[in-house]
Amino acid sequence: MKAIDLRNKYLRYFKSKNHNIISGAPLIPENDPTVLFTTAGMHPLVPYLAGEKHPSGTRLTDYQKCLRTDDIDVVGDSSHLTFYEMLGNWSLGDYFKQDSIKYSYEFLEKELGIDMSKISVTCFEGDDNAPRDLEAAKIWKECGIPEDKIYFYPAKENWWGPAGQTGPCGPDTEIFFDTGKEKCCDNCEPRCDCGKYVEIWNNVFMQYNKKEDGTYEPLKQKNVDTGMGLERMTFLLQGKNNVFETEIFKPVIDKLNESSNMPNDKSVRIIADHIRAALFLICDSVVPSNIGQGYILRRLIRRAIRHMRKIEFDINNIDVIIDMFIKNLNEMYPELTKNRDNILIEITKEKNKFLCTLEKGEKEFVKITNKLREQDVYVIPGKTLFRLYDTYGFPPEVTLEFAKEINFGADMEGFDKCFREHQEKSRQNEKGTFKGGLADNSEITTAYHTATHLVNEALKRVLGEHIMQKGSNITAERMRFDFPNPSKVSREDLDKVENLVNEQIDNNLEVTCEEMSLDEARISGAKGVFNSKYGEKVKVYSIGDFSKEICGGPHVDNTSKLRHIKIIKEEAVSSGVRRIKAIFVEDNK
Repeated sequence: MKAIDLRNKYLRYFKSKNHNIISGAPLIPENDPTVLFTTAGMHPLVPYLAGEKHPSGTRLTDYQKCLRTDDIDVVGDSSHLTFYEMLGNWSLGDYFKQDSIKYSYEFLEKELGIDMSKISVTCFEGDDNAPRDLEAAKIWKECGIPEDKIYFYPAKENWWGPAGQTGPCGPDTEIFFDTGKEKCCDNCEPRCDCGKYVEIWNNVFMQYNKKEDGTYEPLKQKNVDTGMGLERMTFLLQGKNNVFETEIFKPVIDKLNESSNMPNDKSVRIIADHIRAALFLICDSVVPSNIGQGYILRRLIRRAIRHMRKIEFDINNIDVIIDMFIKNLNEMYPELTKNRDNILIEITKEKNKFLCTLEKGEKEFVKITNKLREQDVYVIPGKTLFRLYDTYGFPPEVTLEFAKEINFGADMEGFDKCFREHQEKSRQNEKGTFKGGLADNSEITTAYHTATHLVNEALKRVLGEHIMQKGSNITAERMRFDFPNPSKVSREDLDKVENLVNEQIDNNLEVTCEEMSLDEARISGAKGVFNSKYGEKVKVYSIGDFSKEICGGPHVDNTSKLRHIKIIKEEAVSSGVRRIKAIFVEDNK
């Protein structure tokens, strides 16, 4: 079964169970400052999992493009990817454990034809906060999973959330596929990472609310949030050994192997994964830079190029790999074909910049080794190796090769220690950015979000109709808004924007919401940025007669609940894209 057939079968199945198919969101979260990227299908549904009414109802299903950065350094094994697609189905206060588990079992057995003797499941074992999930285990047994294939694990493995310090959370049940490999030990079971068991589906049961005092209470609206990895499920259904043997990657993998003088599996897989991820990021308007999403894109492209050099693939032929991916993925992601020219331009520019960077790194290497030689030291310290890698993008294996040529040693253990420390710090930062999540619909962030609508419209009226939202980021301290503009915005024009926004705030405008079809929204004059993410029905928020936008919320109900804004900074984000930062001030009440 091809990946696109699995996707379509999944959507058709849940549609037959009265789920409405909704469109996935872009990789860049529209109004969520807590994450760099959409890392799960639930991210675009945060307001609705928290209780807002979804325009498409209480039973939903979709496929969602996702990207995770904490797996970059393990890409190259059988199943980890940077970019991946997640299939999901949700119940927003509708069905719960019984139907969720029953649907999962039925889809695997009847729709996919899986030998259910290969399936094991895990459930929450219980702790001081919540009881053992005997209900989920009982339902699995009723479906046909034998008791010896039902495992109970602690919260670390089988509990989701809350995303922040407080908010919705609950036990989950995970489904594992036995690949048939030999057990690594007598205690080999689903949570073992030897590769025998592969997680294919996760059903999260949001049934508790964690309060500020650390205690848990039952949720008024119980939700189900599930996720199945498309690429992972595809390679298992096809009987392959890893995701890179499926039709998603194989043509590119074969081309890289054929065109390389020193191919190796890990490097070839890293190149394929990173280039594919880069295509989708650029397609969603990310450009290489030194901050945020742009930094991740830059890192992916440069890491791919480093491994191209390692396998002696002609870097000037990187466009061949790009075109192969675009052609190969066109049926699943036609947006790549539409954005081909821009993708080629951005990756080529970054390639040329990086080659210059490598040249600088080589010069820095000569300076470092000359200085060490003067000190009668012939081993390059680990911290220096890491600095060459982190600052100059200089691969440690290249440094080691150069070192050997001049009879120098290299403290690779020291480098590995620095790298692990950096990796752990990155992981902690990644987790730290998720502190808001479901729990971050506070009054102040809701107010800032509403203010972005006013800012968007004010910029359009002051600067012109070309203005549209290219991204926003909201915290409890400030709002950030990105928009296309060919030049720096003058302070005079920024003052005009400020004054126009503050006038609307002083006018005590009512904020109203209507549900309508996307076509009706367009006809009504509503503004929308990421049209591809919207389903058949959308929410349109109007702020008096001043602003009208398609949006998922949350919003205040009247501008009287906002304070005046002050634009504190205007800067360039990338070529043709500007950014303003604004804060609320206390001068209007």
